[in-house]
Amino acid sequence: MPKLWLKKANHRRGPRQERLARKKEKEEAEAAERAAKRQKTTDQQADGGGADNQWAGADIEEQQNVWYGMLDEKEQEYFKHADDMLELNKFEDAEERDLFVENVYKEVDGKELKVAHSQSCSRFMERLISLSNPAQLKKLFGKFSGHFLDMVQHRFASHCCETLFIKCAPTVTQELTAPIEDEQEAIMNGDVYVSMENLFLYALNELEGNLGFLLTQTFASHTLRVLVLVLSGQSLDKSETKSILASKKKEKIEVSGQDDVTDGLNLEQRAVPDSFKKALDKLITGSVHGLDTTYLRALATHPTGSPVLQAFLNIELTDKSKKRGKDQNSVFQKLIPDDPPAEETDSGKFINGLLYDQSGSRLIETILRHAPGKIFKSIYRTLIKDRMGSLARNETAGYVVMRALERLSREELEEALLSIKPELEKLFKLARNNVIITLIDCCVKRDLDTTRIAEELTKALGSQSTPQNKVEAAPLTTDIHPDRMHHFQKPEKAEESQQSLRLSKEQLRASHLGALLMRKMLEVPGPLSEIVYDGLLSKDAESLLILAQNVIASRVLQDALSLPTSSQAFRRQTIPKLYGSIAKLALDRVGSHVVDALWMGTHDTQFMRQNIARELAQNEASLRDSYLGRAVWRNWAMDLYKRDERGWKIQSKENLRTLMGVEAATNGVTGARERFAAEQAMKEKKAKKDKKAKKEMKDEGTMEVDEEVEPPVVERKTERKERRAKKEKNGKGELMELDKEVETSIVEEKVEKEKKSKKRKERNTDEVEGMEEKGTKKVKKEKKEKKEKKYKKKKSEDE
Repeated sequence: MPKLWLKKANHRRGPRQERLARKKEKEEAEAAERAAKRQKTTDQQADGGGADNQWAGADIEEQQNVWYGMLDEKEQEYFKHADDMLELNKFEDAEERDLFVENVYKEVDGKELKVAHSQSCSRFMERLISLSNPAQLKKLFGKFSGHFLDMVQHRFASHCCETLFIKCAPTVTQELTAPIEDEQEAIMNGDVYVSMENLFLYALNELEGNLGFLLTQTFASHTLRVLVLVLSGQSLDKSETKSILASKKKEKIEVSGQDDVTDGLNLEQRAVPDSFKKALDKLITGSVHGLDTTYLRALATHPTGSPVLQAFLNIELTDKSKKRGKDQNSVFQKLIPDDPPAEETDSGKFINGLLYDQSGSRLIETILRHAPGKIFKSIYRTLIKDRMGSLARNETAGYVVMRALERLSREELEEALLSIKPELEKLFKLARNNVIITLIDCCVKRDLDTTRIAEELTKALGSQSTPQNKVEAAPLTTDIHPDRMHHFQKPEKAEESQQSLRLSKEQLRASHLGALLMRKMLEVPGPLSEIVYDGLLSKDAESLLILAQNVIASRVLQDALSLPTSSQAFRRQTIPKLYGSIAKLALDRVGSHVVDALWMGTHDTQFMRQNIARELAQNEASLRDSYLGRAVWRNWAMDLYKRDERGWKIQSKENLRTLMGVEAATNGVTGARERFAAEQAMKEKKAKKDKKAKKEMKDEGTMEVDEEVEPPVVERKTERKERRAKKEKNGKGELMELDKEVETSIVEEKVEKEKKSKKRKERNTDEVEGMEEKGTKKVKKEKKEKKEKKYKKKKSEDE
């Protein structure tokens, strides 16, 4: 048997090694063919003019990458194990993790390019970059330099370049503000010191001749956007820049214990050297050089070229000097040369075409968001103002309307509201709620009345709509339809009907936007919030329980219980419907947040808070066994409730004061100091006025009486001494008054504290006395019973 097993094992190993050898031979042959093609293209470029013909690479279907070799099986296993260690981040402290990273760098030495181009190990390289210090980043940057043109176009290595650029961005600002230890160490060792600034410039020089081709390359365009934003010094954390950098589909390489791999994203606007600004101008002009208006407008609708143009426009329009936007060779002037861009002009037709395009509409959004006021008004008044209603109906053009609404003045917003008002009913039925949300938000910011929006929403919910229909017709109820109620009541059967209950992406998006609309309506006092409150009041206990356990709809219920617009009458009617199911909600992943919101919802109804606490206390064992239950138990301070119910009530009332904005009683010392400072300021003002008046009187006296003799020196000295003595007395009197006020405030506080302590002692003594009385009565009873027993025994013995 063992011999047969060995034969089978050898038989299995043979074909696998042959397959690997064949694969390597094929890859080497393909690499040789690529090198030959590359040599031909370089010869053609040399004959055709070199760097000026930067679009020569566009004739090739895909820029071929250089072959850097493959990792063997042992190396792949080691790097996968190291990747798992870095992802879990289960190190005792930071020092141990740094030592592990150093050892990993020793193993990676000489194989950096192989790892970056590997499908299985490129994620490991990204995590390694995220946990590296500036010295390690510089070494890795140096290893990559000279190969950036190939790496940027590679499917996996391009992601490594992106994380490297973002991670190295803070180091540039550190080198500008404070010296780094690496420079001193390099000088001491006799090595050549290279700053991070120069490393970025070297990388840009590698890409300089091929920028026009890289704009539309599938993988290189993402890296180019990152490089543009890093060189500009703009924040990489904003929502608009995040959408430019990468799509939502991009895989996030995370490390447990850290918020994100790219710590540079947390930076705001960074300080950047002057060489970066010059290099950025060179990059923008080099990538657009030789392109006329027609080619640029074709890039505006390109899926990979449009985001790069958005990054360029973002930099040009936000420039403080405003020189880039006005330059005739700038991207904005080439795209929209007409001023103003009327409908009859080519610029107007170009903008109208972009409004309904998925890629082009984002370009218009960046222009409307960052353009100066003059440019924004010309575009809005000539092309968008008269078509606000029809544009809001469209799925893609609606986002352009949202960006326009954010920058309108109060008068223009009122006109836009009148034009969008007839379309609100259709928008609500089509679940285009994002436009309605931004409209409500802008109206609240500009202090406009929202009753007209509420009227249209009630029409959309039905002319004969009852409060129940209002919520049933809402888009968020796609997840809480009565047919889906058993999904929360009987989870065992939910698996069987999971496919039938699974929602499509459009329905989930509609329900999510519907919930956001409801939450925005709850924030606005008046008829908008009343629509949602009336709908929730019409719900029975079962449907409210389902709402509380739904991932999307529970947020609406939490806001309805905790927001300032929530009335006491609403909470008194809705909260009792959840009695009996508080423990069930506390053990639910979503419902536990609703139970936490009930603490805020019962701030003015102490008896309801006590009822909920009593129900939680009855289910203590089940709550303590669950992680979610323990969190609810802690948030409701149930340990204090079990130990001292009276103290728990007092603490809840103190929390009520802080929630309602009632500050605690101010300290008497601070109040006296503030009063004294105010009085002193008033006295100083009066003294200045008196001095001015005295000077005027003296001047008038000298003008009228010229022969008046000055008093002797001794009399002047005595007058000065008397003035000083008066000032000192006045100051001492003021200080005495301050001390008296402080003393009185302190005495009052002491008296109040003593009163409170006496009351507590009296309560404690009463309780102790009551306990003692009870104890003495029990002892007396026991003695009597013993005596009676003895007497009975004696009688029985005598008989």
